[in-house]
Amino acid sequence: MKMNYISKIKANMRRYKTIHTTLATSRVLDGSYNSIYKGRSMNFDELREYIPGDDIKDIDWKATSRKQKVMVRQYIAEKKHNIMLVMDTNHRMLADTAEAEEKREVAIMSAGTLAYLINSNGDYISAIYSTEKSIQHFPFRTGLPNIENILNCYHKEVTKDNDSNLEFALQYIAKNIHRKLILFIVTDLHGISKISDKTLKQLLLKQDVLVMNISDTKMTGKKVFDVENNDYVPAFISENKQLSRIEDEKQKKLMMECENKLKNNGIAMTTIDNTNEIDTQVISLLEMHKSEKQK
Repeated sequence: MKMNYISKIKANMRRYKTIHTTLATSRVLDGSYNSIYKGRSMNFDELREYIPGDDIKDIDWKATSRKQKVMVRQYIAEKKHNIMLVMDTNHRMLADTAEAEEKREVAIMSAGTLAYLINSNGDYISAIYSTEKSIQHFPFRTGLPNIENILNCYHKEVTKDNDSNLEFALQYIAKNIHRKLILFIVTDLHGISKISDKTLKQLLLKQDVLVMNISDTKMTGKKVFDVENNDYVPAFISENKQLSRIEDEKQKKLMMECENKLKNNGIAMTTIDNTNEIDTQVISLLEMHKSEKQK
């Protein structure tokens, strides 16, 4: 399998370096999520001074005698995260972002960058999206070929005829997947607005949920393409200043409604306009999620 998207992701990260090492990424991931354990393997980490509540079985008596204070052995669990990408395949993703990049490409690079970083931890990555007639479900696997396959299939699925519903994919997860997951929803404001509070609450009973919002282009200006009608918006409409103000207000209102919906459910969201800012936005999203979990 040719690793076309993986190569693009690597090149993009080399060009816009804000994440310098795998170790730094690991710290962000480990600090942002509740641990998900695979098995019961425990590895020795370090000796530290006894804290009330520690198991007395962990006291290291030789170290205690040597240091003249009670020392305990601290262990860390061998842990793996189960990450699921939930990607919006509706034809809206063929439109442009606020920075005039195709939303589908920004969605692929955003989900792919996140998956690439997670893969360096050896974590399990899956994906789900709805097609016109069914659910496409990629099983949990490790490795870069798994990520490349997910991204390639998503690219092919987002077509001008695809009118799929993101809510359908999320309901499928809520009803059929019972393991502990970390869900990354990749969509736009319209997609977020269509997710019901009921579905979000069902997901949050077992899963952590984070959202990547791929921004929308303005429907005003020169040469504005309307994906819904598959044609350019007439200039007398797209360049009308009054309509431009109305459109801006409408977009701001939708953004506020989506932010409030997610905030009320304790869900972190980041907005991505272009591929240049993906790595910083991913880290920002993880840190926001960490803050929400600590409330």
